[in-house]
Amino acid sequence: MFRNAAVRAAQLSGRRFQSTASAPVLAQAEQTFATLPKTEQVQVIKRLNEVMKGDWTKVSAEDKKAIYYATYGPHNYRRPHVKKGDNMKVAIGVIATIAVSFTISSLVRSSVPKQRTLNKEWQEASNEIAREANMNPISGISSEGYAGKGFVQHD
Repeated sequence: MFRNAAVRAAQLSGRRFQSTASAPVLAQAEQTFATLPKTEQVQVIKRLNEVMKGDWTKVSAEDKKAIYYATYGPHNYRRPHVKKGDNMKVAIGVIATIAVSFTISSLVRSSVPKQRTLNKEWQEASNEIAREANMNPISGISSEGYAGKGFVQHD
């Protein structure tokens, strides 16, 4: 019985996880991982996955940094698409688009003749029709003592 326990203890203590290795899987991950070819990156990630399966208290700080960088670092698909100077290009494009739309809008409004229903005589006639039809007799144009402009929008 004691012999079996001693053998089991020797087997358990003889087991060595990859995470307890003296050399880290990837030293200086921030500088080296992005420069590795795609196939080597995949191999490094597989080795780091094996390290993650082991005891986290025995994982070296360098391996923890490599695991974090391989997972969340700005490389491959996580690399930012925005380059230096792109913000200015976007700002100029937005300003140019607004200027073009304002110009087109001004040209269209100036080329269309003013509608005949917008002149003052038409609006005063609309007030008279509203009074004759007794439109909104409680608080509107047909009420007693109404002092508003009614349909007249311009002076």
